[in-house]
Amino acid sequence: MKPSTWDALGNVYVVSPRLQGATPERVVELVGDADGLVEVTPLAADAAEVVIWNADGSRAEMSGNATRIAAAWLAKRTGAAVVRIVSGDREVSVRFLADGTAEQDMGEIRIGPPEELEGIEFVRVDVGNPHAVVRGDPADVVWIGPRLETHPAFPNRTNVQVGRIDGSRTVTARVWERGVGETSSSGTGAVAVAAGCIGAGEVEVRFPGGTLAVRLVGSRAFLTGPAVQLS
Repeated sequence: MKPSTWDALGNVYVVSPRLQGATPERVVELVGDADGLVEVTPLAADAAEVVIWNADGSRAEMSGNATRIAAAWLAKRTGAAVVRIVSGDREVSVRFLADGTAEQDMGEIRIGPPEELEGIEFVRVDVGNPHAVVRGDPADVVWIGPRLETHPAFPNRTNVQVGRIDGSRTVTARVWERGVGETSSSGTGAVAVAAGCIGAGEVEVRFPGGTLAVRLVGSRAFLTGPAVQLS
């Protein structure tokens, strides 16, 4: 099977069967202008294991958009209505909806206490991967993102979101992805923004690439959005 290219609100991933002896250099070559690479190993008609790579050849523990894309890739081939995607030690259940979008059970999330670094106030949110959520002007992500991503307080680097609360259930945000830079949207970023800025219930997170819907139930998060094949 040849690699294909998929889009999730402007967050573009190359999807490939599991590569033999993948190296960061080979991944960078395959990614090209995309935001990352998803290696997919089908386990059954309704289940697959993935390895997620960032554009710079580093590995990502989790990605909401990438796991949704991987599920759509598998469902297109098998017709499954619900797909399980395993990434590392976390499993994401993806249910395809009548309107063409998909709802993901992202599992448990953890929100840390408020912190401050170099005058930047933020909260850490663990969505299976690390996030730092800042409340403020989304345009500030261009300088806040790189500053926090590589700060020594985050030894494995971090994803960064800057969000502005526009209503009781709406946040406008921009995202700086670890190992990629600014991207049009982020699935786990949407969950982190909803948790860090609102905290509970149903939240619309508006990125430059479009809107993702997040539902927070206790410590569990559900994410709804599209995944479209480009080539």
